[in-house]
Amino acid sequence: MVQSDRAGGVVELSILREVAKGKRMLKTGRLRVLGAMSGTSLDGVDAAVIETDGERVFGFGPVAYRAYGEAEQAVLRAALGQWEGPEVESAAKVVIEAHREVLAGFEGVDLVGFHGQTLAHEPRGRGTLQVGDGAALAWALRRPVVWDFRSADVRLGGEGAPLAPFYHFALARMMGEVAPVAFLNMGGVGNLTWIDPSKKKPDAEGALLAFDTGPANAPVNDLVYRRRGWSHDAGGALAAEGEVAAEVVEQLLTHPYFSRMPPKSLDRDAFTGLSMAVEGLSDADAAATLTACAAAAVMQGMAHCPEVPTRLLVTGGGRHNATLMAMIAAAIDCPVEPVEAAGLDGDMLEAQAFAYLAARVLRGLPTSCPGTTGVRAAVGGGTISEG
Repeated sequence: MVQSDRAGGVVELSILREVAKGKRMLKTGRLRVLGAMSGTSLDGVDAAVIETDGERVFGFGPVAYRAYGEAEQAVLRAALGQWEGPEVESAAKVVIEAHREVLAGFEGVDLVGFHGQTLAHEPRGRGTLQVGDGAALAWALRRPVVWDFRSADVRLGGEGAPLAPFYHFALARMMGEVAPVAFLNMGGVGNLTWIDPSKKKPDAEGALLAFDTGPANAPVNDLVYRRRGWSHDAGGALAAEGEVAAEVVEQLLTHPYFSRMPPKSLDRDAFTGLSMAVEGLSDADAAATLTACAAAAVMQGMAHCPEVPTRLLVTGGGRHNATLMAMIAAAIDCPVEPVEAAGLDGDMLEAQAFAYLAARVLRGLPTSCPGTTGVRAAVGGGTISEG
């Protein structure tokens, strides 16, 4: 089974009926929630526990990681950009089995937040598609699972992404920040969250601005996978050996996406022309150029922020790329740090985010708003399936 903008449902009707009849109370207060994320880098499944009431973050629990094997990655890659068909069904099976394996190892959790695997994202067209059946996962784990987070947002005119900003807001408040800060997730696609932590709620006017910056790790990952059989350019070492083809970076920034006002979002393969643009370059020069493209996209994105943040905290795999981090730091006017500088876990932040969102869905709180996805009004997405 797959999730899409047509999959629907904020809470399963059976649960709503039981709540209405007084047979069930949706648990509130502090929860131990397990979140899982399988990102567009296609490396594997991150899983992490947080303690939250859906508003505040009280603490962090155990984490785990389950890598995709080469055969599994090949199945997922074959399904990228597909909306239906045997490739999609095969990818869904890989996703569910990988999640079942890693999530079954956790004990003492009240709820699971399951994102699934995004295969296609076209918010102004066919919608968004995440594969993975949360109901089947709930049955396998014998625990309630919240899933299909994006559909309600898309149906109400939102981009369906990014969804981590509400969690970023909670973290900024937990950290005691008082001036604007920003989180930058460098996964397959880059996304930026600008936060005014002086606001009381994430959906308050002016509290958040969030959007995808542009291509991040995906073009480089695809390049080194195709040319060298690597999953990624470890540490940015290959890019550090090359020379940047400035004309490719300049051409990228003429793309109309960069002149669009946020909120806005992208599909992983929205900039496939980059592969052709570096086709004639050496491996090192191509890697350097694609890395520079990712940094330039961040620079363009920062221009949309209401004001310069006091710090830019970088999460996702890109923070391990020293070449990329140096390029970003050279391009913007505030300190650039990995989120570990704030005591956070950059490998697990996205998984934690879906744990946090699951708690918000359980409590009937919004998970996106006009400033994060462009949705017409604050909306709570997600389907709850019982174990």
